[in-house]
This record gives sequence, C-alpha cells and structure tokens, in this order.
Amino acid sequence: MMRFSQLLPIAPGTLHGDPEKEVTGVSHDSRAVTPGQLYAALPGANVHGATFAPDLIRAGIDAVLTDAHGWDLITEALRGTEADRVLLEQVTALIVEAPRAVLGYVSAAVFGTTSVPELIGVTGTNGKTTTTYLADGMLAALGHRTAVIGTVAILIAGDTVPSVRTTPEAPELHALFAKMRAADVDTCAMEVSSHALSQHRVDGAHFAVAGFTNLSQDHLDFHNTMEEYFEAKATLFTRAFSDRAVIVVEDEWGERMVAASQVPVRTLGRDERSEWRIEHTPGESEFVLHLGGGDDAEAVIDSDGGSRPATDQPVRVRLRSPLPGDFNVTNTALAASMLLESGISPAELDAIGRSFVASVPGRMEIIDVSGPRALEESHPELLPRAIVDYSHTPDAIAKALATLHADSAELVIVFGAGGDRDRGKRFGMGQAAAREADVIVLTDDNPRTEDPAAIRAAIREGIDAEVAAGTARVKKIIEVPDRGAAIDEAIASADPLTTVLIAGKGHETGQTVGTTVTEFDDRARTRSALSTRLGGAQPGKVHS
Repeated sequence: MMRFSQLLPIAPGTLHGDPEKEVTGVSHDSRAVTPGQLYAALPGANVHGATFAPDLIRAGIDAVLTDAHGWDLITEALRGTEADRVLLEQVTALIVEAPRAVLGYVSAAVFGTTSVPELIGVTGTNGKTTTTYLADGMLAALGHRTAVIGTVAILIAGDTVPSVRTTPEAPELHALFAKMRAADVDTCAMEVSSHALSQHRVDGAHFAVAGFTNLSQDHLDFHNTMEEYFEAKATLFTRAFSDRAVIVVEDEWGERMVAASQVPVRTLGRDERSEWRIEHTPGESEFVLHLGGGDDAEAVIDSDGGSRPATDQPVRVRLRSPLPGDFNVTNTALAASMLLESGISPAELDAIGRSFVASVPGRMEIIDVSGPRALEESHPELLPRAIVDYSHTPDAIAKALATLHADSAELVIVFGAGGDRDRGKRFGMGQAAAREADVIVLTDDNPRTEDPAAIRAAIREGIDAEVAAGTARVKKIIEVPDRGAAIDEAIASADPLTTVLIAGKGHETGQTVGTTVTEFDDRARTRSALSTRLGGAQPGKVHS
C-alpha cells in the first residue's frame, strides 16, 4: 500500500486529485483491475489503455497512472454528464511522460517488493528455462523455499501457475513477488527475455546474480538486427538490474557480453581462460566445476559483505547434469556457478551436486507410453526412442541433434517453424536439420496467419542448400503438413534403434492456425503414437 505523494519521487509528473489517496496494488489490465488498485493506462500499438478508463471509473476505479494524451482521453470522455464529472473529480491521477518506463518501479514500491525474494536471472537465446529449473532443483535439494518464473510455468513454493509469456508485465511480476513473500519463498530463479528488457517488464526487479547462456538468431522480427537483440540482453548486466554476473563464453557473443557488462563478471566455459571452468569428458553427465586451480572447496566474504568464492580461494564442485546433452552440462554449470556467486557454499553444493533432480517439461523430454520416464524401462525391443524438445532456432536444433548422435543408430527430426515470427531463421533451421539428422519430417508448427506451405518452403530451401553443398547427413525428407500425422508417421516408421526428435513446441499445449488456437501437445501425441505402435505395429524402418 502506498500514497500518491510517495509515488511522485519515483514517477515525477503532474498530480491530479488527492495526494494522500492510497493504492493497494497496480494493474495495467482493464479486465483485472479492482477498486483500490492503480490502473496503469498505457499507450499501446493499436489502442490506448485510457480508452477503457471511463468505464472503469464508473465501476469504482479512482486511481490512474497515464500520460498526457491518456488523461485527455479520460477527461474528454467524462465531461458529458454531471454524474461523470462528479466521478472525474474523485479520481486521483499521476500523469507522466512515459508511464511504461516508470510502471515497474511504481509496482515495486506499491507491492513492497524492491528486495525480496532474492532473484537469480537468466537470459540468452537457448537454455534459459532449463537453467532456471536446474537452479531450482539445486536450491530445493539444499532445503530452500523456491519459485520459478519462465516460459513453461510460474512455480511458487510448489504451486503452479500457467505462464502466458516468458516474463510477465511489471505489475503482474511484482504481484507475484508479493505472493512469494507471503509464501516465505527465499529465492526465485527467473527467465529474463529480451522482450521483457526492451518493454520495461522487469523494471523494479534487481537480481543478485544474472546469467547469460548464449546468443543465436531468434526474435529478429522484434529486434530487427542481432546487434539490437544483443543490446537488449546486455541491459540485464547493468547496475540498475544486477549486482554481479556469470557469462558463458563459448561463443563470440559471450565474450562481447563480458566486455559490455557494467557489473562484476565471472566467465564460464571449458578452456583455461574461463574463471569458472567446466572439467568434463564429452558424453558424460558428471563433471567438475572449478575455480582457482586448487582442490579445496572454500568461500570468502567479499567487499559488499556477501559470501562468494574468490579467485585466490580454490573451488572444486562435483556435479551431474540430470538432463541429456553436453549443452545441458553447460546449463547445469551455469546454474551452479550462479548459486555459488549468490552465496551458496561450495561444500553445500558439492554435497547435493550429483543427486539433485530437475525435470524440465518439453526440454529433451523422453516420452514413454506411460509418461515422461526412461524409455529403456518399457519395451525397448519394439519402440524407437522419442524425445520432445523446444528447440526452435538453428543453434538449438543443431545442439539437440548432435547430443543424440552418440547413442542412436539413426536420427529422425519432426519440425517446422512458427509463423509471424523471425522469418530469417527458417533457412538456418533447415540447414541444421539437414546436417545433423538422417531423416527429416517437415511439418507445421504454429503457422498463425502465414501460409503454412510458404513457411515449409523457406525451411526446405535451407535443407536443399545443405544437400547441394554436399555437407548434409540427411538421406530422406518427408513433408507432412498436419503435425499430428507427421508425428504418427515418424513413430510408426522408425526402426527401434532410431531416435525421433519432435522439435519446436516442447511444453506447449496448443497450436495456432490463423487466429484459432486448438488443443495440441507434442508430448501427448507422441505418447499416443508410441502406444499405437506398441499395440500391434511391427518395428518399422526409416532407412531410405
């Protein structure tokens, strides 16, 4: 709860009405705001939020944050009748130049969430969700009361809230922090998207440690260029948002992020230059996270009073990635090093590092006829191994397929690309699949309002280019537009020693065609296809 007079220093502007009026919450959603809350009437791409304010004011909303144009819309709409004019006089409004730019800080002040819970933030193109779930698994094993905010779901002390976007809008975010405080959550691991940073959704949130996974082509429909995409991500590594950082330096973007960071950074990688070094045998799940060159796991108190490893104090923590793939070793190492930087002792982490559990819906998730458990436990003589993964960029597809090479006779990938999104990545997705898979089943993803055939054609251009260059592994290409039929075809025709990767949608439970969303879950459809195969189909062959 906060008075308007207390909000003025946070959001300087013109105040209309009672400076001592109190607000109990903040909402930018005209459908959800309730009396006593501050309604943030924001300018939008198609409509100004202030157009909804007159009806809200008539329904009892009497506190508004908006810009000058928004206030003009409100006053014009409420000057027609005496009753409306009386209601307008009862409204207290804070009128600022850019309401979205102050909304996060206003929300943090009203909800009282400027410092709790402790936040661990992860950004990057791929691996954000997995890294947050890995950090959460480690913290839970250490006895912490935790929360997760991200693409798949919002988890608060074990309770799940579905997530509509990677990072909620600022008022929703701070309302979630308030719920976490009420639930005695001490640490929240959170995905921080480039959209959220660009659109002020994480304003007012401050991260004890920020982590960077990688950067590859995605979201260029929003950011236009890779440089703009990078700059949006780099915002997280400023003092306004973070105290310190761990940055993976396994690509050039990581090195650039280190140089751009305005907060203290520790680098993470596999070579001698990395401060946090991953000592790992490719293909193995166990590894050592190493800092400083010695054998003792110790920590020191740094200048700001927090416990953290120091470069002159050697650290060796033994860990195991609970998820397949060398890239998940990196994700596990990032989660662990961020927790160490936040003050978790190396000894504590070492004690649970090889036994903690983490399951990430739709991320390299092995699908069984009875649920997401190891397929080897159930009829391996009849069924191919089926894995659902969210990989929807060229880099993610390449890494997911490369991970599966070691223990699969052949690889089949079922994938497409989303419509009304970054069109430039489709060619690269086709190239990556052609380089790494033996069989491609090209299908639809979420075509949205684009022509699905045109999306598939753009991917096919990348496949054909790789084949023409002589660098393709692929031997067979099948085009099955209907996604369910494509999954059925891949599972029905696959040899038992084959791995089928269903890529692109991961945890999603709907498919968007045009403007209609219909129920569709890759995991459920894959499980059904496996069950059908098990019910009588003979082992198939994917060989061309």
